[in-house]
This record gives sequence, structure tokens and C-alpha cells, in this order.
Amino acid sequence: MSGTDLQPFNTLRLPCQARAYRRIVSPGELPDIHTGQRRFVLGGGSNVVFGEQFDGLILHMGITGRRVVAEDSEAVWIEAGAGENWHDFVQWTLAHAYPGLENLSLIPGTVGAAPIQNIGAYGLEAGERIAHLRYWDVEQREFREMSAAECRFAYRDSRFKQEGWHLDGSRIIVSVTFRLPRAWIPITGYGDIRDELAANGSQAPTPASVSAAVISIRQRKLPDPAQLPNVGSFFHNPIVDAAQAADLKARHPTLPCYPQADARVKLAAGWLIEQAGWKGRHLGPVGMYAKQALVMVNDGDGNSEDILRLMRRVQADVREAFAVNLTPEPVFP
Repeated sequence: MSGTDLQPFNTLRLPCQARAYRRIVSPGELPDIHTGQRRFVLGGGSNVVFGEQFDGLILHMGITGRRVVAEDSEAVWIEAGAGENWHDFVQWTLAHAYPGLENLSLIPGTVGAAPIQNIGAYGLEAGERIAHLRYWDVEQREFREMSAAECRFAYRDSRFKQEGWHLDGSRIIVSVTFRLPRAWIPITGYGDIRDELAANGSQAPTPASVSAAVISIRQRKLPDPAQLPNVGSFFHNPIVDAAQAADLKARHPTLPCYPQADARVKLAAGWLIEQAGWKGRHLGPVGMYAKQALVMVNDGDGNSEDILRLMRRVQADVREAFAVNLTPEPVFP
């Protein structure tokens, strides 16, 4: 199948030929999209594992724009186009004195992908700051708005994933509106951030210093996709019931555990993978990063079959060692 080469458009640099490709730069182009054809909406390509062929239409989101749509004494509401680079948007909010997203600095991808994955890091999830989003309903052929409550955000999850809209392209996000509170409260509960702030001599954290700390941590732990192809964290941190967590902690005292609001416990997937012997280990042209076992890297000539083979081996070894199931973060169109 000839078509468009998607290798430049995914950060794992996997070879893939798409039958059809179209870059969307305006919401007004979406009514031209027809039903009855396979579709996939592509953002920054930082959370996707492509097979060698995609027999359908790739809609590459390029809608940009940032604007304040409302503000009062308690908050400011900012709308951003779905094609905006996420990190650039976060830095723009900080530069304009609208804090609240600094813990999500340097996460790759686009604004439109943020609610789908409900991206999160260092104690904050995007869903906590999203007020609503606007999308094109391909089947009903109309623009609609969805509130944060209707998005059904959960850990690295949303209604878009729960109902498969992220894979079938039936609901296409065109913009996201964030509510950023005026009363800024730093989120510095993670030890890495506290240590980084202390090392930088920051006695009273500011939005800028928290962002700088997050950027420094991520640059130190995670490879630059432009230098070493990857999609960041490849597996979700598993969440288990309290009894299983207590049993694992008793047998493995150094296992990082994070109690959740629903009484379950989140475990550190990177620690599990490292203890299972995969940190810095390769299987053919792909492997788990030497500095962070949670990150799968492609040395340059790997394909989707190599990725799947390594994924299954890591899952099997972690399951055998800890009776814990790992689920992948990226999507597989």
C-alpha cells in the first residue's frame, strides 16, 4: 500500500504507510470528513504505536490558537486549539501570569490529546484544570461541547478512551478550555520536586521555579525523542487493592506505593520493571531505557512487531515476579 509515510510524525519513529493523510488547520475543514471510512486523529505522535500500514485516513491535528475567554476574581478561563504544542502552551500560560499547569511542563504532545489521555505528572492531572472542550461529532455532523464532568476523567483515562472515540475518530477535539484558579497553591508533594527545589535554593516555590524543577527532572530522567525515539512512559503505574499492596510492600520494602482516594494503592511501574531485570536491557532494536526502566526506546530501526514483542516480555516477567499486570499507555491504531 502506497501513501503517506508517518515515520516523521510519531516519536517512536516507527515506519508506517497511511492510505490517506490530511492535516487539519481549521475547524471549518471538519465538515468535509465523511463517515464510513476508517480514521485516526493524530496529534504530536508522542503516545502512539503505529503498525506498518494504516488502511484509512490520518487526520493530523494542526488547529492552533490561545486566548483568554473569561476571568473573574476566582479564576481565568483559557481556550487553546487542539493542535497547540502542550509544553509551549504551558509556558505561555506561565509567561502571562496564569499559573496552574506548571507540574505538567515538558510533557510531549498536543493540547487536544491532553484530555484524551488525561495526562498527569507530579501530583496533577490535566482533568483537574479542564473546564470543558469543544469537538466535532462526525456522525451527527455538528460541533458540540463537553464539560469536564462529562469527560469522565480517571487515572490516564477519559470518556474518549472508554468509548473508543480516540481510535475511531468519531469525536474530534478542536479546542480545550482550562480553568486556572487565581489562588495559586504549589503542588510539591513529590520528593523529586522537593529535592530539586531545595538544590536550587528555592525557599518559597513560584510557578516558574516549580516548572523549572519539573523540566530539569524530566530532562534528567527521560530521553529526548529527537535524539532517542520513544513515547515517554510506556506502561501505566498499576493500581492494586490495599491488601495486595501491603503484601508486596512486606516482601519488597523499597517498592514505592502511593495510596489513592478510593483506598487502592498505585505502584511504581518503573520500579517493578527494573526489579524484573529490564532496565537498560534490549530485545533486538528496542529496549527499556538505561536511566528510567519505564521508558521504551527504539534505537532507530525497530518496528511495531519489535515493540509488541518487548512489551509482552516485560509484562510477562513483571507478572511472574510480582503478580501485577502492566497495561501500556500508548494507543495502537
